[in-house]
Amino acid sequence: MTLMQLESFAAGQWVAPSGKVRKIYSAVTGEEIAEAGSDKLDFQQMIDFAKQKGGPALRKMTFHDRARMLKALATYLNERRDPLYELSYKTGGTLADHKIDIDGGIGTVFVYASKGRREMPDAHIYPDGDLEILSRNGTFLGQHYCTPLLGVAVHINAFNFPVWGMLEKLAPTLLAGVPAIVKPATSTSYVTEACVKMIVESGILPEGAIQLVMGGTGDLLDRLDCQDVVSFTGSAATASYLKSNKNIQKNGVRFIAEQDSLNASVLGPDVTPETPEFDLFVKEVLREMTAKAGQKCTAIRRMIVPDAQVQNVIDALSAKLAKNVIGDPTAEGTRMGALASLDQKKDVLEKAAEIGTECDLVFGDQDNLQLNGEGLENGAFVAPMLFHCKDPDKATIVHSTEAFGPVATVMGYRDLGHAIELMNKGGGSLVASVITHDADVAREMTMGAAAWHGRLYFNNRDSMKESTGHGSPLPHMVHGGPGRAGGGEELGGVRGVTHYMQRTAVQGSPDLLTGIGGTYVKGARFKEGPAHPFTRTFHELEIGETIQTKSRTVTLEDIEHFAHFTGDTFYAHMDEEAAEANPFFPGRVAHGYLLLSFAAGLFVQPDPGPVLANTGLNSLSFQKPVSPGDEVRVTLTVKRKTKRTDEYGEVRWHVNMFNQDDEQVAEYELLTMVAFERT
Repeated sequence: MTLMQLESFAAGQWVAPSGKVRKIYSAVTGEEIAEAGSDKLDFQQMIDFAKQKGGPALRKMTFHDRARMLKALATYLNERRDPLYELSYKTGGTLADHKIDIDGGIGTVFVYASKGRREMPDAHIYPDGDLEILSRNGTFLGQHYCTPLLGVAVHINAFNFPVWGMLEKLAPTLLAGVPAIVKPATSTSYVTEACVKMIVESGILPEGAIQLVMGGTGDLLDRLDCQDVVSFTGSAATASYLKSNKNIQKNGVRFIAEQDSLNASVLGPDVTPETPEFDLFVKEVLREMTAKAGQKCTAIRRMIVPDAQVQNVIDALSAKLAKNVIGDPTAEGTRMGALASLDQKKDVLEKAAEIGTECDLVFGDQDNLQLNGEGLENGAFVAPMLFHCKDPDKATIVHSTEAFGPVATVMGYRDLGHAIELMNKGGGSLVASVITHDADVAREMTMGAAAWHGRLYFNNRDSMKESTGHGSPLPHMVHGGPGRAGGGEELGGVRGVTHYMQRTAVQGSPDLLTGIGGTYVKGARFKEGPAHPFTRTFHELEIGETIQTKSRTVTLEDIEHFAHFTGDTFYAHMDEEAAEANPFFPGRVAHGYLLLSFAAGLFVQPDPGPVLANTGLNSLSFQKPVSPGDEVRVTLTVKRKTKRTDEYGEVRWHVNMFNQDDEQVAEYELLTMVAFERT
């Protein structure tokens, strides 16, 4: 067969392998299938290309522009999955495994595209947190802003997810406005290369937004500075080696690590074989042992179960594993394929042997492995291995050694405190799951174990039909963990985006902060528009444009009519003596919702126009009660504008209501949809 010559993509050019070329083998047959090498690459040129081409192009785009770019990219890849599936069989995985990798990666890009549009402004600067009032009269304020780093993100990815591993880092990086240099693990890099070729051929990303290294990183890390980020997924040993690079330490290069992890799953003390939670526990463990042949950083390595249930779990899980068909991932009936390489097989068997020195192997005969298919004798196949640790308190290897394959250990616990102690012996994990129907158990587990885990996954009969699974990191939530797991974070929605941005405290006047952030800040100067703002289109409206209404007197008749009409006859509105006895009111007062209605009546322009709908109201607060005879007026100011479709956008208005003494009585944010053109 013709060997694949895996090419790097550097400074806009595809570069063939050269120099010390590494050979790559099929995980299924053991035959040589590809070559990769990066000796010809000029890493300084790649960095310069990213910073001079990719970075400026991305930063010219708003968050919403970049989110639309990600959606287009995800759509493009989603329509071209089949060739990636076909190529991925050489990694040893089944079609179900490929869908975890390829569909999961594309789905992550879709999620970030959506979050960018929904949770980030249509602007170049991201406000982080609330405005801080730093002066008595509000003329000097502070706001934390996040801006894109002016460097490059170096993504060093693991072998087990050649597509998802790349895309789950790439999506938040590009959304932040930072270009990336991707370095996949060589053993499965042919799948990553095929995906990157699709990305480049699409023409969706600007030049310099993505580059690819097929082989070693050479002196790449020696050339980075504090504007750059290294995001790593892999073993703790490799992470420690990379992090110790003198240049990374000297220049304060951000280093995000997602490392190996001895994840645990706990069977709650309330669970017995007769409950649905028991079957759920066995199902979750079986899936985590066999999906991707156990080559998942989130896979379950330690099962912590009540002493009374240890044998029941061993029996139930062994029966399930006995039905697990291993072999050619393209063959009908195969449920588990091979490990990613012969080197990986060797490592898994060595680590399993270490675990076997203090635990008993209760399932997994490697000598009589029956494979489904032909010509597999040189493949990287292993049988799932289930161990039983009889004394987890004295054991050390099982809590410190990860066999990165279909290997897991059962151990018993006496009580919840003991279970928590065993969970935490992993030294810091990406995820732990607890299968229980008891909320008290869940709370105690959270209080005792959360500090040692990046994610806690609880499941039971109520959530099992819709839950995503112990081993499924979701782009909405943090993926990472303390201690052994690396101490870093990936994903986590917008949190993942800000890893590639600089958070800066910006201080100044309301006018200046309004100009910087593109969002009206209370206290900034008003702008008078040429006409009522409700008659102006989305594009015509300007940030800070304001209407100041006339006043309206609130009468006792208004209050009583509103009370009887709505049924809200709360005593503060209807009983003078009771209202006076309340420390918050001087006597009978107007309903808050009556004031909102009056506010709308004061600023609304009733004729048909660009304003299409009122879609929400945020952050409503009442500062001072309004009594019969008081007057109220409103200021309505354009706070923020966000494009939503090709026909209309969302306008957020800052609404202030004052009384006759210019005291603020109410404040809120009004959301409307406004057309781009007059209808």
